[in-house]
Amino acid sequence: MDLLERTNEMLSDLPDPSDISSEDAESIVPVLRSLVRQHDHRYYVQDAPVITDAEYDRLYRALEALEEAYPALQSDDSPTRRIGGEPIDAFEKHEHPEPMLSLSNAFDAGELRDWYDRCRRGLQEAHGDVEPEVVAELKIDGLAVALTYVDGRLDVAATRGNGRVGENITHNIRTVHRIPMVVPVEGDRTPPERMEVRGEVFMRKSEFDALNDRLREAGDDPFANPRNAAAGTLRQLDPSITAQRPLSFFAYSIGPATGDVPESHHEILEMLGDYGLPLDEHTQRFDDIEAVVSFCESWIERRDSLDYEIDGVVVKIDALPYQNDLGSISNAPRWAVAFKFPAREATTTLEKIIVNVGRTGAIKPEAVLSPVQIGGVTVSQATLHNEDYIADRDIREGDTVVVKRAGDVIPQVVRPVPDARTGEETPWTFPTECPECGTELVRLEDEADWYCMNTECPAQFRRLVEHFVSRNAMDVEGLGERVAHMLVDEGKIHTLADLFRLSVDDLTSLEGFAQKSAQNLVNAIEEARDRPLSRLLFALGIRHVGRTVAETLVKHVASIEALAEATAEDLVAIDGVGPVIAESIVDWFAVDRNRTLVRELQAVGVNTKRKAHEAPADEASAADLPLADHTLVITGSLDGLTRKEASQMIERAGGKVTSSVSGNTDFLVKGDNPGSKYDDAQDRGIPIVEGADALRALVSGESVPDTVKN
Repeated sequence: MDLLERTNEMLSDLPDPSDISSEDAESIVPVLRSLVRQHDHRYYVQDAPVITDAEYDRLYRALEALEEAYPALQSDDSPTRRIGGEPIDAFEKHEHPEPMLSLSNAFDAGELRDWYDRCRRGLQEAHGDVEPEVVAELKIDGLAVALTYVDGRLDVAATRGNGRVGENITHNIRTVHRIPMVVPVEGDRTPPERMEVRGEVFMRKSEFDALNDRLREAGDDPFANPRNAAAGTLRQLDPSITAQRPLSFFAYSIGPATGDVPESHHEILEMLGDYGLPLDEHTQRFDDIEAVVSFCESWIERRDSLDYEIDGVVVKIDALPYQNDLGSISNAPRWAVAFKFPAREATTTLEKIIVNVGRTGAIKPEAVLSPVQIGGVTVSQATLHNEDYIADRDIREGDTVVVKRAGDVIPQVVRPVPDARTGEETPWTFPTECPECGTELVRLEDEADWYCMNTECPAQFRRLVEHFVSRNAMDVEGLGERVAHMLVDEGKIHTLADLFRLSVDDLTSLEGFAQKSAQNLVNAIEEARDRPLSRLLFALGIRHVGRTVAETLVKHVASIEALAEATAEDLVAIDGVGPVIAESIVDWFAVDRNRTLVRELQAVGVNTKRKAHEAPADEASAADLPLADHTLVITGSLDGLTRKEASQMIERAGGKVTSSVSGNTDFLVKGDNPGSKYDDAQDRGIPIVEGADALRALVSGESVPDTVKN
C-alpha cells in the first residue's frame, strides 16, 4: 500500500483519544508518526506534497492529541517535537543561534479565545489580572527565513530548515531586490551591531502567473502554486536564475540582537520599517480579543483581495516582557498562535469530464467530482479551464486530483496526483460538437477555447443573462443563476431588453416568487436602468471587452451609438485597445441582431450615454476635476471595491494615492478593519472618507468635505 492510500485510510477513520484504550493508542501512534514524517519530507525537502495542508493538519493534530492523552507514548523523536523539515544537503548548513519555532494553531474563534485566556492566566501570578494587548498579522504562505545583519550589512541569510539548522541561501537572498543589503535605509535609528531579522519570502500572485507564462513559453514545467515557486527559486544553486524570478519579502520579527531593542512587538516592527525592511501594511494592534476575532474572521473572505496568498492570521502578545514570562513549550511559543483559515484545497476523485457552453459560445470543460468538503462547502464540480489546461497537466478521468476553492471563485482542479494512479484512469478527448445544439465546434487561431458559432444556441443566452445581471455588470440584486435560467427556460425573456419589460405578474407565475419578492426584483431591475455606460458595455458580453477595456472605451466614446460607428482603425488608436479587441467590437456591432438589441435597450430606458464621472480629463481641465491636486491614503477593505479599483477611481478624478499618511495627505479613505493609518490621520486632523459609497460621492464631485486642505 503506497503513502497516499495509507494516508487516506487513516484520514477516513482518525481516532478520538477519549474513545480508545492505551493498547490501541500504542499501535496507532507509530503509524501516525510514520505518515507525518513522510509527508514532512515530501513537503519540506522534495517540494512535492501529495496531500493538502488541511489533511496534513488533521494527521498532525490526531498524533498530538494521542500523545497528550497518553504521556507514556511521548517521544523526543516524534514529529510533534520537531519544528520543520530537514535541510537539503546541497546547501551549506546554518545553525540558528536561537531556534525558529513553530506556532500552535487555532481553527476557530473559540480556540483563539481559549489561547488568550491561557495567556492571561499565565501572566496572573507575576502581573495580576491583566488583559495584554496583542498584534495580529497576516500569515503569509511562503518560506520563513532569517537574515543576519552585522554592522548594518546583510551577512547571512538562511532558511528555517528544521528550526535549529537551516540552509545558507545568502547567495540567493542577495538577488532579492525587496530585501535591503544595508540598514537602515530610512529613519535615524542605528541598528544593533548584530541583528537577526525574521520574515517570509513569497511570490505575489500576479508575478507568479507571469513567471508560469514565461516557463510555458520556454517549454518548461510551470509551478503548481506561488509557495512552490518561491521554494524552488530560493533553492536554486545558480543565483542568476533566482535573480530572474520575482520574490517578495515581509519582515515579521527579530531574533537574537545585541544592545537594546524595543519592549513591544509593534515597536520592533516600526524599528524594522525604519531600517527599510518591507512590512505587511495590514498588521494591527488590539486591546480587545473580540476585535481580534473579528479581524481574523474578516480575512477569511477578504484574502482573495490580496496579491499574495495567506492561510491565516498570526496573533502575538505585544509586550516582550509578557512574552518572556509566558515562555515556550518544546516547539512553539505560548505567546503566539496561528488562526488558521478553513481549508481551500482537498483531494478527491475526478469521476468524469463534461463541457458547458459559455455566453460567448466558448465550450468550457468541467470536472464532475466525488463530493468533498472544502472550507465548509461541499464541492462536486470544478472548472478545468480549457483543452490545453487538461493536456498540459495530463488530467485524466478517474484521477485523484487536488481541488482548490478560493473565496467566491469557482472551484478549480489544480493538478492530478500521479502517484495515486492505479492504471484505470483514462485520458479525455475534447468533443467535436456543441452539447446543446449539435453545431460543429471551431477553435480559432491563437485561442485556447473551442466555440459553438451558432448565435441562436439557447445555452449561450442563459449564460449571457447571468453575466448581464451580475454584480460587476448591471448589478441586479436578487437575480442570480437560478432565476436567470428560469426566466429563459419559461420563455419570460427572449432578449436582454426583455428583462426591463418584466412585471410583477410575470414573476409571480414563476416558482418561488410571491408578490413581495417579485416587486423587489422589479425594483432592482428598475435601478439597473441607470448604470454607467462602462458597466453596460461590459454587461453586453462582447468578446475581449472586460471591465478595464470598457472603462477605457468610455473615456474616448460618449455613447454606445458612437462606439457602434467606430472603425477598427479608430479603436486601435485608443491606448489599451489592440487589434483583437477592436475587431471583436466591430464584429459585434456588425450583427443586425446586436444593433437591434441596442435600440431596444434605449427604448426601455437603459442608459447608453457616458456619465459625468466617466468623462476624460480633456473634457474638463485637470484643475476642474473633483480631486485635482489632492492626495489620498486608503486603509482597510472597501465593500465592493478592491484597493486597485479604488485607486483608479481616485486617479480618474485627478487625485493621487500614496501608501502612508503625511502632512501632504488631504483625505484618508477608511474601510472595514482600518490599520494604524486611521489613527495617524485622526491625530493629524485629516478628513476621513467613510466607506466605498462616500468615496464614490467624493470622486464624482457630489460630496466634498469643507475641510479640504489647501
